[in-house]
Amino acid sequence: MPALDICFSPELLPLYELPGKVAVVVDILRATSSIVTALAAGVTHVVPFSELEECRAMAAKGYLTAAERDGQQAEGFDLGNSPFGYLDGGLPVLGRAVAITTTNGTRALHLSLAADAVVIGAFLNLEAVADFVRQQGKDVVIVCAGWKGRFNLEDTIFGGALAERLQADFDTTGSDATLAASQLWQQAKPDLAAYLLQSAHVRRLNGLEAHQDMAFCVQLDTYDLLPIWRDGRLVAN
Repeated sequence: MPALDICFSPELLPLYELPGKVAVVVDILRATSSIVTALAAGVTHVVPFSELEECRAMAAKGYLTAAERDGQQAEGFDLGNSPFGYLDGGLPVLGRAVAITTTNGTRALHLSLAADAVVIGAFLNLEAVADFVRQQGKDVVIVCAGWKGRFNLEDTIFGGALAERLQADFDTTGSDATLAASQLWQQAKPDLAAYLLQSAHVRRLNGLEAHQDMAFCVQLDTYDLLPIWRDGRLVAN
C-alpha cells in the first residue's frame, strides 16, 4: 500500500525523498487556490517564478503578471494573489497565460520538482487531487508552503483532509506528521472558516481587508480541475 506523508514546510524538504513519488503542493492562502481558480476561469497555463523581475519580464511575451509579497499585490503587476482577480471581470483572463510569483507557494513548487509528478492542491479541488493520487498508486508527499518557511495551520489541515479522502487506499497512519494533520482536520472540519480565524495567516489577511479570500479558499470541491506541472508550466490535467 502506498504511503501518504506531509512536509510541514519547504525548509524540511531535504529530509524527504521525492523521486518516485507524487508531490502535492499546497498554499491555501492563497497561491494554490488562485492557480486552481485561474485555470478554472479559462487561463491557458500558469508559469511560476521565484523573483519579481523574472515575473514582470513575462509581460513583454503577452503574459498577465501576478505578484504578491507579504500578502499584498506587488506594484506594477496586473494581479495580486487573490482568486477574485480571475473572477471579478476587472481583467479579462479567458485564453490568457499568467506568470506568477508569491511569497510562499511558488517557492514550495520549485523545491518539489524532483517528484515524479507535481500537482497543485487546494480545498477548492480536493477531490480532483484525491482522484489523481489514487490513479497514480505511488507514495505521496504533501508539501505545505507555510509562511516564510514556518508551519501554518491551513496548509497542514488540507493535508489532513486529503488523508481522510485517501485512507482506504493509502497508509495514512505511518507518519506522525499525517497523524497530527488528520487530528487538526477533525477539529476544524465542522466549521473550517471559523476554526481558521485563529490562524496567523488569516489574521494577517484580515488586517489587509482580504476577508472574502479566506471564505472562498476554504470551500470544498468547487472545481473538478487539477493543475499539473508539465514542460515548465502548470496546466489543467
